[in-house]
Amino acid sequence: MSSKDNAAVSQLLSLLEARYAMRVLWALRDGHPQTFRLLQDSVGGITPNTLNTRLKELREAGLVSHGSDGYIVTPMGVDLLKRLSDLQAFAIKWTLVQTRKKTPAP
Repeated sequence: MSSKDNAAVSQLLSLLEARYAMRVLWALRDGHPQTFRLLQDSVGGITPNTLNTRLKELREAGLVSHGSDGYIVTPMGVDLLKRLSDLQAFAIKWTLVQTRKKTPAP
């Protein structure tokens, strides 16, 4: 991978590593617009100030837009979420493995 490619990946990861950024995107993954309040409830535990900041960053990055019905992922955001779609299946498998590690053998 070239240094230019590495820089692009680093830039995207920096955006997604911001607190609650992935959770905001994940909450919008079904494609239905959400109002600010509904999105705040969907994400859970996020302050209005933090949600405002994340939405601003995600809008500037072209992953989220705001219309008359609320916030929604853009086509680029949909593309990113498709690429992350295996995350849910992996998370379920990973959680099962973690649970087995913690369960004492009979």
